[in-house]
Amino acid sequence: MYKLLNYINGKLVEPVSKTFLDNYNPANGKVYSLIPDSDEKDVELAYQAAKGAFAEWSITPKEKRSKYLLKIAELIEKNLDKLALAESIDNGKPVKLAKTVDIPRAAANFHFYGTGILHYSSHAHAMENTAINYTLRQPVGVAGCISPWNLPLYLFTWKIAPALAAGCTVVAKPSEVTPMTAHLLSEICIEAGLPPGVLNIVHGLGGKVGNAIVSHKNIPLISFTGGTTTGAHIASIAAPMFKKLSLELGGKNPNIIFADCDYEKMLITTMLSSFANQGQICLCGSRIYVERSIYEKFKADFVSKTKKLIVGDPLNEETKIGAIVSKSHQEKILSYIELAKKEGGTILCGGQEIKLEGELSKGYYIAPTIIEGLNHTCRTNQEEIFGPVVTITPFDTEEQALEMANSTRYGLASIVWTENLTRAHRIANNIHAGIVWINCWLLRDLRTPFGGVKDSGVGREGGFEAFDFFTEPKNVCIKL
Repeated sequence: MYKLLNYINGKLVEPVSKTFLDNYNPANGKVYSLIPDSDEKDVELAYQAAKGAFAEWSITPKEKRSKYLLKIAELIEKNLDKLALAESIDNGKPVKLAKTVDIPRAAANFHFYGTGILHYSSHAHAMENTAINYTLRQPVGVAGCISPWNLPLYLFTWKIAPALAAGCTVVAKPSEVTPMTAHLLSEICIEAGLPPGVLNIVHGLGGKVGNAIVSHKNIPLISFTGGTTTGAHIASIAAPMFKKLSLELGGKNPNIIFADCDYEKMLITTMLSSFANQGQICLCGSRIYVERSIYEKFKADFVSKTKKLIVGDPLNEETKIGAIVSKSHQEKILSYIELAKKEGGTILCGGQEIKLEGELSKGYYIAPTIIEGLNHTCRTNQEEIFGPVVTITPFDTEEQALEMANSTRYGLASIVWTENLTRAHRIANNIHAGIVWINCWLLRDLRTPFGGVKDSGVGREGGFEAFDFFTEPKNVCIKL
């Protein structure tokens, strides 16, 4: 049985407790590796290593920090197949998706911030003949980075790379549900020669490791991606301690489709925005609102295409829908499908667990599901399901579409399909979301900030703003 290890002070080490947790392959429901069951003792060791490394790393020339990050990016690219296979087994997603999206993006994160730090600048303001004011941006200290299970390496590196580039050292916790790529990243960092203590990765449960990181009195900033409930818990601990805090939380994103859209392009992209990664992406458009004049056509075409999606072995290149990440999450999704029925919804396709044959017979699979006939205020349309489940609803006016789109407590992302440029700008201005995609989905420029509004989080990750988060400004005024 493969045993994962913590990465502390440049070495792979067992947890202090010497105890481990089972790690399941969601494709077959079997244990395939062991995860450190770490606790506050391991976090303290990681913190001490990060603290010890900070003095030197924070003043390491940015050109040298850049070289380390670019080397890590190069090694991620070199190990693409290995990392994609590990993520597919760990997460249940189709290996083709991991190869084309998750692992390339992880490499891109290190490359972007490794080069971006070379071009980051601060400001100076002259007060004519009186003084010059300039702003220094200095690394904050030890950063606590906690990432989720749905895009394990993609989002893990999204936090770690800018922190290291900015001169912070890091204590990071990957999800205990999908720890394998984080473990492999440890090995890559060792191969890249990253100085000991600069990055420390502690595996384990959120209640032990996550809480220990968040509540540690000497870890001054926390970056967390995950569920809104957990985010609220983290905020309740971090806020009274006056920590810098970035929370990228849940989403219940609307996909608004107007009759004047490029229909074929819309349909192809809507398949992806609905069911990519089994719908387990916080940016998926799970509430689809369609202008009434094309609603019946869309419904027929959407259902037809969805029924053709291949649900199966994540390691098969032909698979479109892989396994749900865990048994408990599968049960949660199925419970929402039952709730939708009670709320008056009609299941147009899917709606049930899929049982595969042979070695995969105990895996966690759900048929991609489309539901219609639900009120936009019902629980199914208001609460995050995070699975291959979407609702479709017709609308008559732009105002009605906006009312339904803005009706949830979430505001992470949104999708709008229209060829009317004026309408596109108007909708973008009036929709309550941190991201508005017009005639596209998941198209990202890494230079732009990322995050949501309302219960989808606080702060922004990504872009050069990430350097602002991992540094703190110091104003200097020199009198002439």
